[in-house]
Amino acid sequence: MIKVLFFARLQEEFGRESLDVESDGWTIEELKKWLSHEYHLSGLANTMSALNEEFTEDSAVLSSGDTIAFIPPVSGG
Repeated sequence: MIKVLFFARLQEEFGRESLDVESDGWTIEELKKWLSHEYHLSGLANTMSALNEEFTEDSAVLSSGDTIAFIPPVSGG
């Protein structure tokens, strides 16, 4: 089981802060595509990904017990 965490506007769009999914062996890119299709999350492809609290590339492979966080770009001033 993989724990998926959503932040900022993704959390608002999804309506929850987390989701548990069976995606062992998937890449982060594959998980993003599945989430975009399954839950109609817009802009997920443009988010930063942190795997087990370390920023990583979308080519990283997920393993059971991992936590993946999706952090959309933010602006402020």
